[in-house]
Amino acid sequence: MRFEQPEFLHGLWLAALAGLFLFWALKRKQKILQRFAQPHLAEHLAASWDLAQETRKILLLCGALALGVIAAARPQWGFELQEVKRQGIDILLAIDVSKSMLTEDVKPNRLERTKLAVKDLIKKLKGDRIGLIGFAGDAFLFCPLTVDYGGFLLSLEDLDVTSVPRGGTNLSQAMSEALKEYENVPAKYKAVVIVTDGENLEGDPLAMARRAKEKGIKVYCVGIGTKEGDLVRVQDMVGGHEFLKDENGNFVKSRLNEDLLQKVALATGGMYVRASGAQFGLDMIYDRELAKMERRDLETRVEKKYFDRFQVPLALALVLLVWETCLVPRKAKFI
Repeated sequence: MRFEQPEFLHGLWLAALAGLFLFWALKRKQKILQRFAQPHLAEHLAASWDLAQETRKILLLCGALALGVIAAARPQWGFELQEVKRQGIDILLAIDVSKSMLTEDVKPNRLERTKLAVKDLIKKLKGDRIGLIGFAGDAFLFCPLTVDYGGFLLSLEDLDVTSVPRGGTNLSQAMSEALKEYENVPAKYKAVVIVTDGENLEGDPLAMARRAKEKGIKVYCVGIGTKEGDLVRVQDMVGGHEFLKDENGNFVKSRLNEDLLQKVALATGGMYVRASGAQFGLDMIYDRELAKMERRDLETRVEKKYFDRFQVPLALALVLLVWETCLVPRKAKFI
């Protein structure tokens, strides 16, 4: 026998505590009666009170409560083998981890806001595989395509602006890494989602987008930041914060480059969304585009399907409750 929700078994402690309380109350009732009158008078006054019957009622109530807790834990025994197919699509999520993603024109900053949005997206996935690419001047696969969403979130949490040693922003390298990961996956089941501020400093993103188009891969872009932009706030050597400066000593201001991201998405037949406070864009892309894509069988396995038997303890609990209500805690008088 096994329990589908064993955490409910902790409720048995409540059944035990309820029993202790009821027996304590019964004992207290006896003591009060003894203080109220002399022993021979107490016996006469309580002649109709049946202590044994009261005890039975308490035991039946506690038993019914315990059986109800066991039923809530969903006991199971017996099983059948069942073939389970996992269907879904493949989503490679490429996140910009260049220093410009520390800009605070989106609170708390662009990178942290992106992580929060990705966590919300994970809640929507039901069987889809997802992988994580971090990119700046170079791009690396931090989490291969997987349905282990817990493992994916751990990789996401570790992602920061020091994850990619080479600085800058290279969108074409991010797409190249995605194409490499997708080498053996049929085109109609795969998509690339890029989250960035669009400030590309090297490479040719449009050329790489056309290459993705040739392979049948759609690229979806989420632009994060504002057109007005803001200064880039980074951590200094002693743990404090300072604003980033360029080689000439001028403060660096990062702005959202929507034009490039729109062209990349358009070149592949994908979609561009600008992230905002109310709607980041990942949910919109998934609901409008990715959720409608054709699914494929990602995994087929044989599982044991256990049979629920909660009806047994539940029925016994009801029997005990009915029995308890039929007991009268008074002795019968015969005339």
